[in-house]
Amino acid sequence: MNIYRVGGAVRDQLLGLEVNDVDWVVVGATPQEMLDRGFQQVGRDFPVFPHPETKQEYALARTERKTAPGYTGFAVHADPDVSLEQDLARRDLTINAMAQDDAGNIIDPYGGQRDLEQKLLRHVTAAFVEDPLRVLRVARFAARFFPLGFRIAPETQSLMQDMVAANELNALVAERVWTETDRALVELDPQIYFDTLDDCGALAQVFPELVPVWRHGKPSARQLLSAVAQVDTSPQLRFAALAMSMEPDQLKAMAARLRIAKSYYQLAELANRHVPGLHGFASMNTAARLHLLESMDVLRRPQRIQPLLRLARCHWLLLQPQESGYPQAELVLDAINAISTVKADDLVKQGVKGVAMAQALRLKRLKAQI
Repeated sequence: MNIYRVGGAVRDQLLGLEVNDVDWVVVGATPQEMLDRGFQQVGRDFPVFPHPETKQEYALARTERKTAPGYTGFAVHADPDVSLEQDLARRDLTINAMAQDDAGNIIDPYGGQRDLEQKLLRHVTAAFVEDPLRVLRVARFAARFFPLGFRIAPETQSLMQDMVAANELNALVAERVWTETDRALVELDPQIYFDTLDDCGALAQVFPELVPVWRHGKPSARQLLSAVAQVDTSPQLRFAALAMSMEPDQLKAMAARLRIAKSYYQLAELANRHVPGLHGFASMNTAARLHLLESMDVLRRPQRIQPLLRLARCHWLLLQPQESGYPQAELVLDAINAISTVKADDLVKQGVKGVAMAQALRLKRLKAQI
C-alpha cells in the first residue's frame, strides 16, 4: 500500500499558494484493508475513506470508463492493481494530475509542472471530452488563475468547443451547473468564468438568458460583475450584478431552471427592480423615497441596504464615468435612519389601532424625513 497527496494540494504548493484542502490516493489497497485501519467508507460510486481523525479524504486509485452520455455515464474500476499513473490520467487538467509521496517527491507523468511554468490549463488526455462538467471546471480554473496569468491551451480550447458543438453540455443537471458557478463567483475575477464559457460557445447553452446582456448594454453584465467583484466578495451580490441587466422574467426563468438558492434570487430580484431607482433618490419627494425603501424592505431588513448601495455605486459609476462617488448613498442612509426613529409601539401606547395605525405610521415616517 502506498499513499500519495494528489491534485489541488500539490498544485497550490508548487504555486506557492495556501493549501486548504488535501486529498489522498491510496494505491495497492482494498476496501477491507482501509476498514481494518479504522477508516469508514463513504460514497456509493467509488471507495472514499475519510481519515478517522483529520477527516481528509483517502480514495482508492481508480480508473473510469465512459459507458453512457453525460457526466454520470462512467464505469468505475477501483482495485489494488490500478497504478498511480492510471489514476492521475482520469483527471481534468495536467496541473491537477500530479502527486507527492511521503518523501516529498513529485510524481508528474503528464507535464503538470511544465504547464505551471508556462501558465497553461491543458487537458490530460483525450478522455477530457467524456465529461461535460469539465468545460465548467476549466472555466472556473481560468477565473481562479487569471490573476497569475494562466490561459487555456489552444488544444484544450478546441476540445471544449467540440464538446459544445456536440451538445454534450445538455446532459448537465442544474445542481452541478450551479455548484460550479457558485464556486466561480467567489474568485477574484469571476467574469473570466463567463468569458471562458462565452468563448467556447457554452454560455448560450448553459446561461442563454445571459447572452443578450453579457457583453452588451450600458453597462454590460460583464462590466458590472467585474466592478462589483473589486469591492465585494459576496457571491450573492456578484450574482445580483449579473442579473441587473436581465429582464425580470428571464431572471426568474434562469433561477428556476438552475435551482438557484433563494437568498441569491431574492437579492438579485431586488437589485433588478430597485437599484436603478436609487440613482434618482435625490430628486424624489419624501413619499417617493418612503415607497422605494418600503418596496425594498430595507426598513425591516436594514442589513440589505449596504450591499445594494455598493452595487448601485458600481452601476452608477459605469453609467457616469465622469463621477467619482455616489452621494445618493448618504441620502438613502439618512432617510433610513430618520424613518427608523418612528416606532409603532409609541402609537400603540397612544391607543392608535387598525387603519388609523397604518395612516399615522406613514405620516410620521414622512415627517421624519423633513
